[in-house]
Amino acid sequence: MFTGIVEELGLVEIAGRRLEIGCEKVLGDMSLGSSIAVNGVCLTAVEIREDGFSADLAQETLDRSNLGDLKPGDTVNLERPLSLESRLSGHLVQGHVDATAVIESISHTELVVRVPAELDRFLVYKGSICIDGISLTIASVTDGVVRVAIIPHTHQATNLSRRKPGDRVNIECDMIAKHVEKLLSKTSIHRD
Repeated sequence: MFTGIVEELGLVEIAGRRLEIGCEKVLGDMSLGSSIAVNGVCLTAVEIREDGFSADLAQETLDRSNLGDLKPGDTVNLERPLSLESRLSGHLVQGHVDATAVIESISHTELVVRVPAELDRFLVYKGSICIDGISLTIASVTDGVVRVAIIPHTHQATNLSRRKPGDRVNIECDMIAKHVEKLLSKTSIHRD
């Protein structure tokens, strides 16, 4: 479980089925088998070095996220899992990416992405969304276009400062919305 508060930008050293990332801060309490969110995708550290870690990517991860697009020199958002004594500064994030979205526009103050139609039912005004591992609040959602406000700190401390229109970003919808939708669909079936 994560919060969507990026702790560090990592540098992709090797991309592909085995991802090698250079970093420092998130290594502090990492051990073999630890979970780590990379652009919002929960991965398992399979090798830890003094200056980074490696993780293996499953085909599902490559198909559903933007991690397969990475190349050496790219930056990724990194976050360690939430501990029970941590503050929940963002929102509850599982690291289970639902799909990718395409950036339509980006500035220092706003990010606009086009999300797949099947995610629309989970997106609400002022609701939470995780984009590339960043906990953000939806400012508007219309016909599959989601707008979120960006503060200067978020723009600087994440890989958003390197993003451009046309880039794919990972989307994880709010898990509470997904559970409510599932419960409501089962309730309506039983009423018929």
